[in-house]
Amino acid sequence: MTDTRRRVKVYTLNEDRQWDDRGTGHVSSAYVERLKGMSLLVRAESDGSLLLESKINPNTAYQKQQDTLIVWSEAENYDLALSFQEKAGCDEIWEKICQVQGKDPSVDITQELIDESEEERFDDMSSPGLELPPCELSRLEEVAELVASSLPSPLRREKLALALENEGYIRKLLELFRVCEDLENREGLHHLYDIIKGIFLLNRTALFEVMFSEECIMDMIGCLEFDPSLPQPRRHREFLTTTARFKEVIPISDPELRQKIHQTYRVQYIQDMVLPTPSVFEENMLSTLHSFIFFNKVEIVGMLQDDEKFLTELFAQLTDEATDDDKRHELVNFLKEFCAFSQTLQPQNRDAFFKTLSNMGILPALEVILGMDDVQVRGAATDIFSYLVEYNPSMVREFVMQESQQNDDDILLINLIIEHMICDTDPELGGAVQLMGLLRTLVDPENMLATANVRHVLISIYIWCISRLLRLIVCFMALAIMTIIVINCLFLWLSLYNCD
Repeated sequence: MTDTRRRVKVYTLNEDRQWDDRGTGHVSSAYVERLKGMSLLVRAESDGSLLLESKINPNTAYQKQQDTLIVWSEAENYDLALSFQEKAGCDEIWEKICQVQGKDPSVDITQELIDESEEERFDDMSSPGLELPPCELSRLEEVAELVASSLPSPLRREKLALALENEGYIRKLLELFRVCEDLENREGLHHLYDIIKGIFLLNRTALFEVMFSEECIMDMIGCLEFDPSLPQPRRHREFLTTTARFKEVIPISDPELRQKIHQTYRVQYIQDMVLPTPSVFEENMLSTLHSFIFFNKVEIVGMLQDDEKFLTELFAQLTDEATDDDKRHELVNFLKEFCAFSQTLQPQNRDAFFKTLSNMGILPALEVILGMDDVQVRGAATDIFSYLVEYNPSMVREFVMQESQQNDDDILLINLIIEHMICDTDPELGGAVQLMGLLRTLVDPENMLATANVRHVLISIYIWCISRLLRLIVCFMALAIMTIIVINCLFLWLSLYNCD
């Protein structure tokens, strides 16, 4: 039986600071004669090919994140990550890395991240660990100055982060935030804003895990509402607790999944809406925040894919005639957001995601939804269909071909799409243009190169669907001609009436 503890995904960071999935395999550590040292080896689970061969360099800074991630840089602008299926496997490899480097496995970073001059490095290394001021209202300005002065130096950032971790300082700061807010102490609140923003720029996973925990995250967001450059505080917490409340359209039985969804939405909101736009210098100091969100999303999609009971109930309610309109609207919007979520995935993960939805019956479900009268529901279903066509057109073509051989011409999914395209009530024909583009993608031979029989696919689509399109066009042309005749008759009648 395959050891799932050592099962990993290999990621590399691309030029756009996004993680690319390089494949899934099993990791081991062994001495490699060619590299002259202990190395990490990942062999693909599909064919045993070598996905990664990386020497454990004594001077490389390895970081352990979120219990199942190990991240490091092998060269300038070349970052690597191993995402483990199980925490136990991550711990085993981490212990091996720490053993090679002579480090204590309890740390979550093995080296100082140093890019200072030798003189600065010597001065900082010869100085004792950083000592934080007492966490008191009267010392907040001093704390803010200390954080600001530490950011330019990688070594001082590291010392500050360790001090914040070891003393449980963030929770103490959030207690002061509640006091300052109750007292309406605007000066203290402004200092806390600067402190928390600075802590974000420390780019430290262990600190993020505290800040984004259920008991801390809302107070942390509260600190970031009091930007000293704004005349009035922003109302992020009010938005998150009232306007953007999470609603379970299908009950989620796994509490870990529910908590992960809440956390990811809030952290994404912090990145997009709460934190000020980072400067070029600060952008690289938030790389760990980007990674935190990315891997959370990958985990959520995986957990939902594996919850067959949840997906079965979702599609059953979507297509059940007894489901009321409001409920169906919520279900379709959830499925639309779920599909949009998949855009963050790498191609391999995304293919697996849409394959799961296909196996659960997403295309027959869309067929039912598109046949309903609710315009909003149909619009959301069209958006879902566009995701399927964009990311997996071959899956849609295969369904269209199978359906054309089994079902009545009037209920074919592709014919419903054609009908909605022709009957678009939007004066600007926005929906019709979108659907026309999707149909073009489906019948374009250029993206059928992997299809065994392109000619058979095209013949099937044209025989069963294009005739329908032509009939509708002819009907609408006839209707348009009749309308012109009626209008001309009315004008003639009005002119005769005016003559009288």
